[in-house]
Amino acid sequence: MEGEMTPEEMEKKKQMVLSTCTCKSCPSWVECDEAGGYCFAPIGKSACITEEKGCICGGCPVYAQMDLKHGYYCTKGSEKEQAGM
Repeated sequence: MEGEMTPEEMEKKKQMVLSTCTCKSCPSWVECDEAGGYCFAPIGKSACITEEKGCICGGCPVYAQMDLKHGYYCTKGSEKEQAGM
C-alpha cells in the first residue's frame, strides 16, 4: 500500500488526492494554509480544524478511489490511524 510506494509514486498519489479531494467544501473546513487531502496518511490531520461540523468524506471521489471506510480524516487521522494500524 502507501508504505510500498516509491517517492515518485507517493508524490503522484498525493497530487491526485489534492486535485480531487472535496475537503474545502466540507462544513468542518477552516481556511488556513492547508490544502486538504487529510485521508492521505502522509498529509495527516489538520492543524486548523478542531470542530467537527459535518463530514462529506463519504461523497469524495478520493474516498471511492482509495476504498476508504472512515470519515473526519481532518480531525481523526488517516484510514490507517483510524483502523489502529
